[in-house]
Amino acid sequence: MYMALFVLDDPDRLDEVLAAWEKAGIAGVTIFETTGMRRMRQRSMVPARFVWPVVDREVSHLTLMAIVPSEQEVDTCLREAERVVGDLSNPHTGIFASWPLTMVKGWRREGP
Repeated sequence: MYMALFVLDDPDRLDEVLAAWEKAGIAGVTIFETTGMRRMRQRSMVPARFVWPVVDREVSHLTLMAIVPSEQEVDTCLREAERVVGDLSNPHTGIFASWPLTMVKGWRREGP
């Protein structure tokens, strides 16, 4: 089992990435709103969403995490992410990482 992590720079591309992963057989993706240290340091104060809920709020990045059973599926996640956003070597596309999991409990393949 492996964890695939993709930090998506452009939140507007989320639906495209999720559709590509789903079509490729990847399911059970968890999505987080995230921001990096550099962006936080450029701000003069804590974002309002951490103080009280707001309707219109800034989202810096979205981070997708998926547990997949094989390295081949990790490669699929990477390939499909780059198909949507472009080569991750280019700026403002995203960051992809993966690592083996030594223990997983409660995971089951979702989807068709």
